Amino acid sequence: MPENLENLLTNLPSDSGVYFMKDKEGNIIYIGKAKSLKKRVKSYFISSQKHSNRIALMVSQIRDIEFIVTDTEVEALALEANLIKQHQPHFNVLLKDDKKYPYVCITWSDVYPRIFITRKRRLNSKLDRYYGPYVDSGKLRETLDIIKRTFPLRQRSKPLYKDRPCLNYDIGKCPGVCQNLITPEKYREIINKIALIFQGRTDELINQLTQEMSINAENLDFEKAAKYRDQIYSLTQLFSSQKVALPDDTISRDAIALAQDNSHTCTQLFQIRAGRLISRLGFFTDNNINDEKGEILQRVLEEHYHHIDSLEIPSEILVQYPLPDEEIFTNWLRVKKGKKVTIITPQKQQKAELISMVERNAKIELERSQKFSEGNLQAMEDLANILDLPMIPRRIEGYDISHIQGSNAVASRVVFIDGVPAKQHYRHYKIQNPDIKIGHSDDFASLQEIIKRRFSRQEESPDLVMIDGGKGQLSSVCKVLEEMNLLSKINIISLAKKREEIFLPNQSQPLSTNSEQIGVQLLRRLRDEAHRFAITFHRQQRLKASRRSILDDINGLGFERQKLLLAHFNSIDYIREATVKQLQEVSGIGENLAQIIYDYFHPNN
Repeated sequence: MPENLENLLTNLPSDSGVYFMKDKEGNIIYIGKAKSLKKRVKSYFISSQKHSNRIALMVSQIRDIEFIVTDTEVEALALEANLIKQHQPHFNVLLKDDKKYPYVCITWSDVYPRIFITRKRRLNSKLDRYYGPYVDSGKLRETLDIIKRTFPLRQRSKPLYKDRPCLNYDIGKCPGVCQNLITPEKYREIINKIALIFQGRTDELINQLTQEMSINAENLDFEKAAKYRDQIYSLTQLFSSQKVALPDDTISRDAIALAQDNSHTCTQLFQIRAGRLISRLGFFTDNNINDEKGEILQRVLEEHYHHIDSLEIPSEILVQYPLPDEEIFTNWLRVKKGKKVTIITPQKQQKAELISMVERNAKIELERSQKFSEGNLQAMEDLANILDLPMIPRRIEGYDISHIQGSNAVASRVVFIDGVPAKQHYRHYKIQNPDIKIGHSDDFASLQEIIKRRFSRQEESPDLVMIDGGKGQLSSVCKVLEEMNLLSKINIISLAKKREEIFLPNQSQPLSTNSEQIGVQLLRRLRDEAHRFAITFHRQQRLKASRRSILDDINGLGFERQKLLLAHFNSIDYIREATVKQLQEVSGIGENLAQIIYDYFHPNN
C-alpha cells in the first residue's frame, strides 16, 4: 500500500459521508457512501477481506482518497447519487438510459399540462414528472388510450378554429382548452387524477370518484354522476385481471430481481398495490457478471426512488439479494416517505415465489434483448461478406436528398451503430449551392456538397457510408472524396431504390445479391430511415417558407416579429382577419406596425 494511503486511512473521520477513490492520474474511479467513513474505507484494504474481482481490481488502482463529511447517512446517500451522475466513475454500477423502454411524461411546467409517451427522459423543468420505464409498451399505450377515452383531455397542440372549439369538445373528449373554456386549475385537477394511476394509487382515485358520484347523485345531477360511474368502471376493468396472489393485499410493495449474461444485466421492478400488479419497470446496466448483484439492485432502487413522489414509495420492498447498504437505504426511504419502509429478502413461501416470477421475467427480457443483438450482429456480418469488408461495419452512415423541383432542397444523415439507429448522431443539412433553386435540381451536386461538409469536420469515422441512389450518385460522391484524399480510407456504396441494387465505386454493374438477405435488409432499413428523416425536414422547411412568404413582404416586420405573430394567431389566415387592435395584442407589435400589417391585407380599405 502506498505510504500516502496509510496516512489517509489513519486520519479518516468516523462521521458519515461520501468518499472518492482516485487512480494515479487523479481520475475518480469509484464513489461510495458510508455510515462511518473510517470503518468503510479501511475495509477495502484489509488483507483477509474477500472482494469480488471488480472491487479487487479497483483497490489495486487506488492512489488517493478524498471524502465529504455529512450530518447523516441519509444525506450521504443523496449526495452519492448526485456525484455518481456527475462523474460517472468506472467502477460504480451505472444505469443506462435504455431506449427499449418508454416513459410517461406529465409536463407540470405547462399551464395546461400534457401527457405523452416518450423514450427520452429529459428534465427540461424540475416540475415535469416521468413515470417508468415501462417494459410492456403495448400495455402502456392501451392504458393511455383508456385514460384518454375516460377523462376529457386536450386533444390538439394548436386550435383548429380561431373562435370556437372543435368536435372533440362537443363529444366530451376535450374540455375546450383552446378556447379557455376550462381554467388551468380545473384542468390540473383532471391531470392530478390521472397522475394517481401512474403513481400506483388507483384505489385512492376510485374512492375519490365514488365519493364525487355519490355527491352528484344526492344533488340529482345524474348526468355528472353517470360520468363518474363510467370512469370508475373503466379503471376497474383496466386492472381487474392483474391480481397477484399474496395474503396481505392491503400492503403496497415493490419486488425487484435481476438476470445477467456475460456483459449485461436486466433488472425488473414489479409494482404491486392492493394486491394488483400495476406496472412492470425495466432497467439495463453494462456491468459484467462479477459485479455484486445486491449492489446493482440497490443502485436501481436508489435511482428509481430518487425520482418519485414520497407517496409512491411502498411500505415493503422485496429484493432478490441482500443490499450492501440496507440500513442507510432504509433510513433514507423512511425519511423521504415519513413512514417505516421494510426491505425483505424472502427465502420461502409466496413472497419468494413472487421474486422468482420477477427473475423469470428479467431472464426472458434479457434473452429477447440478446436475440435482437445477435440478429443485428448476423446482419452486419452478412453485409461485411457481401461487400468484402475487412471487419463488420459497426457504424454505418446513410445519406439522402429531398426537394420538390429544387425548392427547399435539404439532405439527411442517419447513423446506425451495431445495427440500431443512433439518433444522437443524426444530422440535417440545408443545401447551400445557389444554383439549386426552384426549377433547377441537381442531386449529384447536392450530395457532393453534403459529403464534403461532413468529412471536412473532425467526427468519428464511419465503417461504411451508404448513398441513396444509383451509380451516378455514387460516382459524384467518390469524385469529392478523391479530391479530399479520402476515397481509399472510406468504404462507400450506393443502394438504388427500384431493384435494391448495391453499387461499388468504379464498377458499372451492381453486386449480385438477394434482396431478402439480412445484410441487404439492414441497408434497406438504413436507406428508409435516411429517406424518412430527409422528407420530414423538407416538409418543415417548406411549411416555414409558405408561412413566411407573405409576411416577408411587409415593411418593418422582421423575422422575430413574424414568429410572434404566427405563435399568437397560428396561421396567416387568422392574421389577415385580425383588427388593428387585435394585432397590437402581440408583443412587439405597436400601433403603427399593426396599421401597416392591417393595410397590407386590406389594400381596398
